Amino acid sequence: MILPFDEAGQGRPIVLLHARPADRTMWRAHLRLLAEAGLRAIAMDLPGHGDAATARRDEVTPWADVLDTLDHLGVDRFTLAGNSLGALVALQIAVSEPWRVQGLVSIGYRPHDLPPSSRLQTAWDRERAALEADNIEAAVQAGVEAWTSPKASDDVRAQAAVMMRNQLVARVTFGEPKVAADPLSKDTGALRALTVPTLVGVGELDMPDFFEGGAGLSDELGAGEVVVLSDAGHLAPLERPEAFCALLLDFMGRLPA
Repeated sequence: MILPFDEAGQGRPIVLLHARPADRTMWRAHLRLLAEAGLRAIAMDLPGHGDAATARRDEVTPWADVLDTLDHLGVDRFTLAGNSLGALVALQIAVSEPWRVQGLVSIGYRPHDLPPSSRLQTAWDRERAALEADNIEAAVQAGVEAWTSPKASDDVRAQAAVMMRNQLVARVTFGEPKVAADPLSKDTGALRALTVPTLVGVGELDMPDFFEGGAGLSDELGAGEVVVLSDAGHLAPLERPEAFCALLLDFMGRLPA
């Protein structure tokens, strides 16, 4: 499946993969900043999100869809940057076709088998209760409070609310797509075998689950110390686009040519 995408710039490709409660529009500011820095920045909607919300299939393979879209764009090798769900899909791509991945940036990662903290469970419960009461706006408000930090600007909160509302309406209307067998679960040693240069980060004000998940991922990949994006929550790239792009540019500047 060719995913909906936006791109800007020319140069080394960097693929931006959004978080679960968001869509590709979370990268609007990043596309311009990265293009101005001499990169080809590509942002995609993952299946079930944004303009890919209505695609109906028996099961979806987000990692394969991203690769198909990059083939369509003529992109052979690339760096991946993913937030939350996007970080998971980036890892799935890296273990599926590691020879194509020049670098990997993971922000706000948590493995699905990690037991949730009370803070994360409360966020899930609030959203679920609002949806069961057929109250989309309450679910959106719960999501904004959970996934953005108290220091997020009004503009960031408004953009997050739009993305979350669209995603929740699509989920209620079309249901959540069934995801095919995870390539990470097929080979439990696949991550540790990766030799792709990796940067792992987390928002300073994110939930403890993502600090723990990031630390475990960094240890497994030998990525070194987890980078903390100050004054940011789970959607750290959305809240701090300039700081996140500076982080990306520094990382990509250290990759082999």
